[in-house]
Amino acid sequence: MENYRTLKTTDGATLSYRLLRSSSVQKPLIVLLHGMASNMTRWSEFLEHTKLKQHWDILRLDLRGHGESFWRGRLHMQLWCEDLRAILDAEGYDQAVLIGHSLGAQVAVNFGARYPQRMRGLVLIDPVFYQALRGKMRRFGLLRSCARGFTALIRLLNFFGLRRRSIPNRDLQKLDALTRERFLDVGKQKEMLELYSSPWEDLKYFPTASFIHELMEIIRPLPSLATIPAPILALLSSAMTYTDPVRTREILAAHPRTTIVALNAYHWPLTESPVQVREAIEDWCEQLRLNKII
Repeated sequence: MENYRTLKTTDGATLSYRLLRSSSVQKPLIVLLHGMASNMTRWSEFLEHTKLKQHWDILRLDLRGHGESFWRGRLHMQLWCEDLRAILDAEGYDQAVLIGHSLGAQVAVNFGARYPQRMRGLVLIDPVFYQALRGKMRRFGLLRSCARGFTALIRLLNFFGLRRRSIPNRDLQKLDALTRERFLDVGKQKEMLELYSSPWEDLKYFPTASFIHELMEIIRPLPSLATIPAPILALLSSAMTYTDPVRTREILAAHPRTTIVALNAYHWPLTESPVQVREAIEDWCEQLRLNKII
C-alpha cells in the first residue's frame, strides 16, 4: 500500500512524498526522482506495473519546488540533497537505490557524492554531463551569467507582488497516455519532441524564476563518478536531445561498476519506452538484491 506523507523542513518548506510498502517489515529502499519541471506522477505508471514491489520499499517524492512540495524560494542541488537525506532519516532508511531521470539523475549523482555510505546503487536515466552538452543546452550554459541576472529581476518583481497567485499541478501519467495516443502511436515523434522540449508548456505549471534556476542546476558540472563506489545502471536514449551520446558514454564508462543500456527514445523514455525502461531497471535491481553485481 502506498501512503502519502509530508515532512516539514527546518526552513519552513513542506516536502510531499509517497512510500509504498507491501508489508509491515522494512525492505531495501528504492527512491524515484523525477525530472525538470516535473513531479512524482511521472512515476505513477512505472509504479503500477513494476515487479519491484515484491522485494523493495519504494519512495517517490516531489522535489522541493515541484508538485505538492511547492516552494518559491531559490532552488539548488545542495538543497534537494539535504531534503532527500532528511526524508531518508525520517523514514529510518540507512541506504537506498536512487533512480533518477534527467534532473533526478543529477540529484542522484550529487547525493551519492555527498553521502556515498548511503548509496546502494544508482540508476541514471539520461543524465546530463556538462562536458557533453550540445545544442540549446550548451548555448544556455554559455549565458549563465545573463540567466542569473534575469532570475534576480524576476525574484525582485515577485517580492513586490508581481507573480501568478496560483499555479496548477498536472498529472503526468495522464499526459503520457495522451501523448502516446496523439503522437507516438501514429508516428509523430517529432511533434512529441517539440511539445515535451517546449519551455512554454512547462512554464504553465512552474514558476518562471524556479524554471531558470533548474536550468542552471541541470547543466552544473557533476561530481566525479569516481567519488561514488556504488554500482550504476545508465539508461541512455539512443537519440539524446540535449547531450552528445558518445561523450556521455565515455564519461559513464570511466566508472568501473557502470552498466549501460540503450533506449529507443529522445529524452523522455518513461513516456516513449516505458516497458523497456521498467524491465531494464527490474533486471538490474534484482541482480543487485541478490548481490550478483560486482
